[in-house]
Amino acid sequence: MREKRCLWGLATAMLFIPGLVFAQTSRQNTIKPPIADQDLVIQAAEITENAIFYPVDIEGTRLEVLAVKAPDGTIRTAFNTCQVCYGSGRGFYKQQGTVLICQNCGNRFRLSQVGVRSGGCNPVPIFPDNKTVTDKTITISQDFLKEAKVIFARWRRS
Repeated sequence: MREKRCLWGLATAMLFIPGLVFAQTSRQNTIKPPIADQDLVIQAAEITENAIFYPVDIEGTRLEVLAVKAPDGTIRTAFNTCQVCYGSGRGFYKQQGTVLICQNCGNRFRLSQVGVRSGGCNPVPIFPDNKTVTDKTITISQDFLKEAKVIFARWRRS
């Protein structure tokens, strides 16, 4: 009897643990290699429900753009800094499940709100007027990125 329970426990663990490992790793955020002093071009095909972070160095200031596929299937973009907490230097987001969490104040922000909501403790949106979208790419101009340098002046992503 004890042997059957042991085998049953082992079989359950063999089925459960790989699923748990996959669930954890599938939610990890991706940080792309940085680019410097140029337009940011995001490949639409690589965007999923897991946020991808794109570091950009503009004239010596590190910025970061996040892109994610919202539940409605649209690709959303925003600067990875909180509209309220950016001055702290720690107002950046990490994804947990279907929310982004500000690493300064802990505010939770639904993926469906990325690039849509402005004001409050939300990621700074990048609206359609500030990017060029095609079927294959999303381009954010270097000039627009330069304008955003001020909100990243004290930024310290860890």
